[in-house]
Amino acid sequence: MAKTPIRVMIADDHEMVREGLALLLSSDTADDTTEFEIVGQASDGEEALELARRLQPDVILMDLIMPRRDGVAVTAQLVQEGIPSRILILTSFVDEERVRGAIRAGATGYLLKDLRRADLVKAIRAASAGEPTLHPTAQSHLIRQVAEPQETSLLHTLTAREKEVLYLIATGHSNKEIANRLFLSVGTIKGYVSAILVKLEVADRTQATLYAIKHGLVSEVTLPEKK
Repeated sequence: MAKTPIRVMIADDHEMVREGLALLLSSDTADDTTEFEIVGQASDGEEALELARRLQPDVILMDLIMPRRDGVAVTAQLVQEGIPSRILILTSFVDEERVRGAIRAGATGYLLKDLRRADLVKAIRAASAGEPTLHPTAQSHLIRQVAEPQETSLLHTLTAREKEVLYLIATGHSNKEIANRLFLSVGTIKGYVSAILVKLEVADRTQATLYAIKHGLVSEVTLPEKK
């Protein structure tokens, strides 16, 4: 009895990459059976999201850098929505931040595009079974992250109002815009900004912005809509 093929979707903004992967995975095995079925191809993040919702493939080969939405954002959204597809990041980039972001978003594996067909096939099989596969460099990044002491965030030293002000700074608002948004005077906002810089031990607004992004404040705080 023939095995049911693993249903694979490919998301990559380069047509040659998509076609190459599809051709690679459509090749027959030694016993003339096709192990993988390519059920869809997406050329950008939004299309990947729509196709994954509709097709719900077993495994998605997801590029990181795509128009409209990147691979990490698409992965996080699909996981949040409970789409059961396993997601394999297949990219040319292996820096620590991207690896960490992809795994946190819920990717099952992280691979580089220069891998051999045999390794790709093995990774897709593993992903279909829910088993993680990491490129050695990606694995070393994650191991180093666990081994190194993590920097303690100072965000907890801020009051709720100071966090709101910092959020608005980090999302590009001037003191005047912040004052209008929070119904406070510009002078009051300047006072909050000074306090924030002192508490976070940073020199200026730019460093405060980077600090807020690094420690997750931008995704943590949601301000009420202005009436």
